[in-house]
Amino acid sequence: MKFLRLAAIMAATPFAAFSDPLPSWTASASKQQIIEFVDAVTNPSGESYVTPADRIAVFDNDGTLWAEQPVYLQFIFAMDRLAELAEQDPSILTSPALKAAAEGDLQTILQGGHEALIEVVNASHSGSSVEEFQDAVATWLETSRHPETNLPYDQMTYQPMVELLRYLRDEDFKTYIVSGGGLHFMRVFAEDAYGIPPEQILGTYGETTYDISDGVPVINKAPGIAFIDDKEGKPINIERTIGKRPIFAGGNSDGDFAMLEWTTAGDGPRMGILIHHTDANREWAYDRESPIGRLVDGLDKGPDMGWVIVDMANDWSRIYTGAN
Repeated sequence: MKFLRLAAIMAATPFAAFSDPLPSWTASASKQQIIEFVDAVTNPSGESYVTPADRIAVFDNDGTLWAEQPVYLQFIFAMDRLAELAEQDPSILTSPALKAAAEGDLQTILQGGHEALIEVVNASHSGSSVEEFQDAVATWLETSRHPETNLPYDQMTYQPMVELLRYLRDEDFKTYIVSGGGLHFMRVFAEDAYGIPPEQILGTYGETTYDISDGVPVINKAPGIAFIDDKEGKPINIERTIGKRPIFAGGNSDGDFAMLEWTTAGDGPRMGILIHHTDANREWAYDRESPIGRLVDGLDKGPDMGWVIVDMANDWSRIYTGAN
């Protein structure tokens, strides 16, 4: 009789109620808080209900949705791209930073600081149309491998976060990327990797020009940075582009602090999550002292602001989409 009653209950209950929306997350407090939040804002009879039109979720990319060590993956592309361009025209290597980048000498570039990084990005990301640049990115993603994991870069997305994005969309959230990474760079792979279309990607963008080439209008990438989508720039860009304050925000570094702070300061139910890189065995462990993905304010202030600090080593049973 007990079996018959259970069978009747299962037959009357939607399959989704029994399925796990986040299978690569362990049975942790972080997972429970996320699911409880989503349940609360999608329950039409609950006090915390949020209409689908206002279910906006924003996520950083580097270190939040995919790896960012030993340096931002886009910068590895920049070095590879510069080496390729220098083979065609060695005269473009006009400084020690550019020569180091073409030789794959990351340490020398990092010693040159912010100016050296910008110089390499300018040289490798300008001088072509947007379409030509994105074709180069697509080719690089198809043919290159990470120097430490040997995985294709677009397989170094985080499986638990891909599941979270899918879960939110299944519950009528609209998901956006809001990242310090390059806008044109991320638009190449984000739809396939995350299910996020190009028009829902906010990022750093360089100067561009409108030109006529052989009678055809084109948008060309020019030297110079027009907007840096980082720190306080993130909420500014969200307000400017989306026009609504999100109710869910995810990041991993102090570069995301303002975005989470602004998101969770709004009225009604809000959630902020920070991915804490604690897994030196399956990925990398870093936070306060790291030049890439530095996380200090988020650890010190985030818990008091109600943010969920996701412990990668303990909260995720799997890391990358491309490896178990």
